[in-house]
Amino acid sequence: MQRYDVVIVGGGPAGLTAAMALSRSLRRVLVAEAPEPPRNAASPGVHGVVGLDGVSPAEYRRRAWADLDRYGMAERREATVTDVTPVPEGGFAVTLTETETGTGTGTGTETDADADAGEPVWARQVLLTTGMVDVHPDVEGFAECWGKTIIHCPFCAGWENRDRTWGVVTDDPEFARKAATGFCAWSRDVIVLFDGTVPEECREAEVVEGRIRRLRHTGGYLYAVELADGTVVARQTLLWQLAQRPVPLVSRLAERLGLAVGEDGYVKVDGTGRTSVPGLYAAGDLTTEAQGAIEAAAAGSAAAFQMISEVPAV
Repeated sequence: MQRYDVVIVGGGPAGLTAAMALSRSLRRVLVAEAPEPPRNAASPGVHGVVGLDGVSPAEYRRRAWADLDRYGMAERREATVTDVTPVPEGGFAVTLTETETGTGTGTGTETDADADAGEPVWARQVLLTTGMVDVHPDVEGFAECWGKTIIHCPFCAGWENRDRTWGVVTDDPEFARKAATGFCAWSRDVIVLFDGTVPEECREAEVVEGRIRRLRHTGGYLYAVELADGTVVARQTLLWQLAQRPVPLVSRLAERLGLAVGEDGYVKVDGTGRTSVPGLYAAGDLTTEAQGAIEAAAAGSAAAFQMISEVPAV
């Protein structure tokens, strides 16, 4: 069984930042990253990271690995992680399955259609940086617009969609109430698209009620939203609150190891990334709804330093 100080599950900003801190502290690290496109693959660029603002997700990873390779402590493996099991002598057996094709999330974890288990490796500690799974709606045109003119975060892509007409898609009355003033820095024309009846106290914004059936667009650039009753609403950008769920590995660890997961699906951690399972850490989007590259990187760094402080180098 190959042995590592730390196995990191997922190769996004949280995992790669943690790998850098661990490498510089002379820890032998394995980063398991599934070969499928990562969750943010549709994004034209990573924003908010000074010195890297606007680079594509692929370029972000390329530069990160160019930095990591200089230290020679981190190994990247295109593989899905199907299980993490504590072993009696300490540490964890981490089961990886090398795959060539699939429809996964690029998070280093298996999709719902699990692959056959591969040979495990041993790790003194494990860091989960898998992110979450976005649940895409069954709406015609959504996939083409996602990442371009359908955005999940105004801080991530609001600048690129500034001075356009916005629609805020939500079923959260409180979020609908805040939409009237919350996004005026990017757009002076914001309406709420709400599938249901909005409480009267939440009508500070202009609200259009109805289920979205189709998105009218040209090459992913939205120009109108069509509702189930045939109503057509002219919009150029949608801020869409997607439902999210944990990756299958997290659900399995919650069931088998008692990994604490909140009702919202996010893994519970303390301020340093420690989970309810000793030696198992988590950082980044799978722990919070405040999701962004810089936030994930900061959490990955905090978790790495906690791991370093708890287990001295051998």
